[in-house]
Amino acid sequence: MKQFIITMLLLASVTANAQKDVTKFLGIPVDGTKTEMKEKLIDKGFTYNSQYENFEGEFNGRAVRVYIVTNNNKVWRIMVCDANTCNETEIKIRFNNLCKQFAKNQKYIPTDSDANDFILSDKEDISYEMLVHKKRYQASYYQISDSGPIIDTLAVYQEINNTLLKKYTQEQIDNPSKEQSEEMIRLLEKAEANIFFEVLGKKLVWFMISENYGKYSITMFYDNEYNHSNGEDL
Repeated sequence: MKQFIITMLLLASVTANAQKDVTKFLGIPVDGTKTEMKEKLIDKGFTYNSQYENFEGEFNGRAVRVYIVTNNNKVWRIMVCDANTCNETEIKIRFNNLCKQFAKNQKYIPTDSDANDFILSDKEDISYEMLVHKKRYQASYYQISDSGPIIDTLAVYQEINNTLLKKYTQEQIDNPSKEQSEEMIRLLEKAEANIFFEVLGKKLVWFMISENYGKYSITMFYDNEYNHSNGEDL
């Protein structure tokens, strides 16, 4: 069974790498200090506005304002806001077009199993839903690398072994019966899937419709959940 575990790791569509694979914005890792990120955004052509502590420029064909969000002086989020607003009809078209762009982009996997669930229908009354029912219109995606999610295989091996030890002794793992072997395979597949999506969840990109006095815009977020606060300062 040990050999089987090793074989599963070798066949898994992951890349062994001790370095964390973090979310990227325009190819820039959402990581490091705020000062470092400022320099990289300026190199990308954005102009820093010291009054509002944001950056102005163009992204995906739109005039935007970019904000850097940190936790313990580490960048964990890049927020991209439309510089210009539009009406309800226009924002639905813009939102749906973004959903389609993400769906076509091989760097992203929708967090929902059916990406079509993000698409807004022509009948959707977003102004009423947002005002009365406080509904949030958003779409979220996992960002993946060209080579797929980068996972530390040692951590995977330890996780899988711990999963098996919860139900079987080490002797049973080393020399399982046919029934035990079949059950172990199911447990291993489940453990691998959990680890896979746990890593994907650290690289989250999402966007939402924002409203301000009857005018609408899109706000996008590139999150590095490795740097996000997890209550460690409490």
